Amino acid sequence: MTREEIIAEINAELAEEFEIDEAAITPDAPIYQTLELDSLSLVDLIGIVQTKYGVLISKAELPNIKTFAQLYDYIEQHKK
Repeated sequence: MTREEIIAEINAELAEEFEIDEAAITPDAPIYQTLELDSLSLVDLIGIVQTKYGVLISKAELPNIKTFAQLYDYIEQHKK
């Protein structure tokens, strides 16, 4: 799976799950503000990434993933 495919899939999935315009999801956009994440929706985000890509984002790694570009990088580096 290419990076472009990862980006397209995760953006579509997140736009649907969090009911936002997919155009708002840009590489430099801040994840927490764009998706308006709270603790419960953060669990949803982690679940989507784990289910779709087999990638578990650990609690230790979460603070390091602030933008969508960082999320794409993390998925690309850790996908199975």
